[in-house]
Amino acid sequence: MSTAVLIAAVVGGGVLFLMRRLYPGQKAAKLLRYPADTMRGKTVIVTGANSGIGKALAGELLKLQARVIMACRDQRSAEEAAQEIKKRAGPGQGELVLKHLDLASLGSVRRFCEEIRAEESKIDVLINNAGVYQCPYMKTEDGFEMQLGVNHLGHFLLTHLLLDLLKSSAPSRIVVVSSKLYKYGRINFDDLNSESNYNKAFCYSQSKLANLLFTLELARQLEGTGVTVNALTPGIVRTRLGRHVQIPLLAKPLLYLASLIFFKSPLEGAQTPLYLACSPEVEGVSGKCFANCEEEELMAKATDEQAAKKLWDISSRMVGLTN
Repeated sequence: MSTAVLIAAVVGGGVLFLMRRLYPGQKAAKLLRYPADTMRGKTVIVTGANSGIGKALAGELLKLQARVIMACRDQRSAEEAAQEIKKRAGPGQGELVLKHLDLASLGSVRRFCEEIRAEESKIDVLINNAGVYQCPYMKTEDGFEMQLGVNHLGHFLLTHLLLDLLKSSAPSRIVVVSSKLYKYGRINFDDLNSESNYNKAFCYSQSKLANLLFTLELARQLEGTGVTVNALTPGIVRTRLGRHVQIPLLAKPLLYLASLIFFKSPLEGAQTPLYLACSPEVEGVSGKCFANCEEEELMAKATDEQAAKKLWDISSRMVGLTN
């Protein structure tokens, strides 16, 4: 028993030390306050709105009287989340619409967009929030490495197929959720699909770097259209995103304690995407990345225009938009 306790102490101490090193300055985010009718008459799509940041964000938008389209893979989970969100939003809330969207299937993305174009007269904000994190090696329905496929390619196609509606709804906004872990990635153009080697941490970082390069190139292409696109890094948030990460049993209680001390709540994590969706301060701002509701300076590899254009062209071919 004493050996087990010692191991737990060592592992737990290591976890706490690592959290302090990785996130030394992370503090509780200040919750934003907007007039109750800020988003009245506006339609907002949030991918992955059944849990974590997406769920918290959908709830805040509903309170601001938006028409929120929850685009989710798990319909049962989405229905349960919707009931909870409505209950918490209180009186005078907006409207929730549930739609099935599986970003690991390009067919599902196309069907979702067909429904949106047929049923919605406008889209004011598209929030690309859904993602997977460090999952075991697996492929999407279309044969893409899962993290690249869901985090980047699925949203790439989704955004492209909704661009005409976003342009006709201008001024409109696109919000892309990335991660500070982009810093540890690079775009492996020689093996973008990780066929020869799979490192789950690298592939996640690669997909988050791809989000930033996508934002950069899309902003360039959207100049003069009235549609803006900005990315954000939410920080480390207590969500189910890390469900694939293997934690030693004895370290789990200590990791939970560390999460309470160092991690943001989902509501705190939702503040920056809420800011980018609602705030008049970013009206007309495009091609930037934000953290804690402030513009964030990115590493050079995330502002490489040539890499962004190259990735765009390859991605376009991969999802079948060009030959």
